[in-house]
Amino acid sequence: TPKPVLQPRWKRVVGWTGPVPRPRHGHRAVAIKELMVVFGGGNEGIVDELHVYNTATNQWFIPAVRGDVPPGCAAYGFVCDGTRLLVFGGMVEYGKYSNDLYELQASRWEWKRLKAKAPKNGPPPCPRLGHSFSLIGSRCYLFGGLANDSEDPKNNIPRYLNDLYCLELRPGSSVVGWDIPSTSGPPPPPRESHTAVVTSGRSGNRLIIYGGMSGCRLGDLWVSAFKTCLPGFPGAPCAIKISKVRPDQTKSQHSWKRGLSICVMKPNSNAAV
Repeated sequence: TPKPVLQPRWKRVVGWTGPVPRPRHGHRAVAIKELMVVFGGGNEGIVDELHVYNTATNQWFIPAVRGDVPPGCAAYGFVCDGTRLLVFGGMVEYGKYSNDLYELQASRWEWKRLKAKAPKNGPPPCPRLGHSFSLIGSRCYLFGGLANDSEDPKNNIPRYLNDLYCLELRPGSSVVGWDIPSTSGPPPPPRESHTAVVTSGRSGNRLIIYGGMSGCRLGDLWVSAFKTCLPGFPGAPCAIKISKVRPDQTKSQHSWKRGLSICVMKPNSNAAV
């Protein structure tokens, strides 16, 4: 018997109650059960507001937050790990970008600024906006974004990034540290404002990156496969009985694979369409 085909149906939400957020862009949102948590964005400046929408009651509310409340930011990284939310980077004012890391414990609405350990094999990630920040297990993967090479925020000298960082999290702890994973294959070209999703299957987890901006609009698709390898054998195929190896005796090998690439420009113009 064939399974019924799902037919998504859009419906505009009306009739809500509570303090409604102002119109904005560059914000981010994550879900915690029936709650949608919205932070930051731009509206005649960068806003630092935290709003929560309860999908079960159709109600907005503003939590009474405490702790190290971050400044307003836009185009930052936002991930949800249980009831812990992590905010990284973003634009805090025009031409001024951040590489600060904040944690929001939603069970008590408490902010905390985290000091992540620098990688052993390179510098920590530079201030940026428009990057992707993706959670896979107990690790957050940071890719790309846009940096400002000018020391004067009013003189914006953009630099597109294609670096890959891994933020190691300790469950239930604020101790975190950056790592620069070893990769194989040609990396994706530099970009910002791309999308990144995580998929899982029999062959393991994959990080899929699509599109973005790098002087023009991009339409290329990239996949990073995560292969668990025995120590001392980087790039080696996964052993059949690898599940019997303790987690602290394994490491991840990342391999990029390229799909179709499209870069769209206006005819006889240097401006992107």
